[in-house]
Amino acid sequence: MTQRVAFVDYLRVFACFLVILVHASENFYGAAGSTDMAGPQSFLNSELDRLWVSLYDGFSRMSVPLFMMVSAFLLVPLREEQTSWQFYLRRAKRILPPVVFFMILYSTLPLLWGGIDAATSVKDLSRFFLNFPTLAGHFWFMYPLIGLYLFMPIISPWLRKASAKEELFFIGLFLLSTCIPYLNRWFGEVWGQCFWNEYHMLWNFSGYLGYLVLAHYIRFHLNWERSRRFWIGLVAMVVGAAITIYSFYVQAVPGILHETPVIEIGWAFCTLNCVVLTFGAFLLFSCIETEKAPKWIEDMSKMSFGIFLVHIFWLGMWVSIIKGDLAMSSPTAIPCITVATFICSYVTIKLVSFIPGSKWIVG
Repeated sequence: MTQRVAFVDYLRVFACFLVILVHASENFYGAAGSTDMAGPQSFLNSELDRLWVSLYDGFSRMSVPLFMMVSAFLLVPLREEQTSWQFYLRRAKRILPPVVFFMILYSTLPLLWGGIDAATSVKDLSRFFLNFPTLAGHFWFMYPLIGLYLFMPIISPWLRKASAKEELFFIGLFLLSTCIPYLNRWFGEVWGQCFWNEYHMLWNFSGYLGYLVLAHYIRFHLNWERSRRFWIGLVAMVVGAAITIYSFYVQAVPGILHETPVIEIGWAFCTLNCVVLTFGAFLLFSCIETEKAPKWIEDMSKMSFGIFLVHIFWLGMWVSIIKGDLAMSSPTAIPCITVATFICSYVTIKLVSFIPGSKWIVG
């Protein structure tokens, strides 16, 4: 798909905003510092924080899956005349130079304001090819995204030939696999899992690959009229959001030190409630049938990858001002931090885009 799709431009901007909203929220329950995301343990100071973190962060958990679905919606199946190597080269040119550039920045630039020390910088640079830098935890997303890109040429031939029923069968197994975190919580190891085998029966149908097939199914097989997409999408989004929000709220009792993976069980991106939430939002945005998005939306959409890469640099500053200096409470602080960070990140990437060869920096 080469021409721009209006609802996808809106969706990219929305998902990018939600990513920042998640990271802003994490400063009110799990952050060890002003630029850190939630760590292994979490602590909420008050019932107010418990409520608003649950609402803002819980609703925003569709952000990463939406990005995965957008990529799949636009890219699969590959054009029949396009080889795997041509696809890989094009994707690599698009994402690897900016990622490498910003990984170096996150490993070095914070030295200027004491965000990291020299030992951490050296460690981050020495592990450059192994994982993301200490202050760039959001770069975890790039690894599953690249993994999805690597698999797209492999699954494309099947997607070209598969019927709607065959794809639904795959999606059904994917949905069943998203129940695994809950089954493990309530019943322990299931379907072949044990201490020496993590690959359960549905492992090959789990993860972000399910979102890829779901996006393809929506694009090629879901021929619902606009009103049906709207109402089913709205109901799915509301139900998915309610469960996702409640799953955190019911566990995150203020004044108690929590294990983050425990209270965030319903916030994992490949859980059933998050799939329902994401599916509903995607359907709602697909109801936008204009041929072209406004120029400012289209421009923000083009800059969304760069905004994602740079936003943590701005987030810490706005957290220190809004949460620290201004002492705003979570209901107003979280959206204010999000909006300020989004605008500053967009302006930064927009200015960089005027530099010749900027595509190698911001994608």
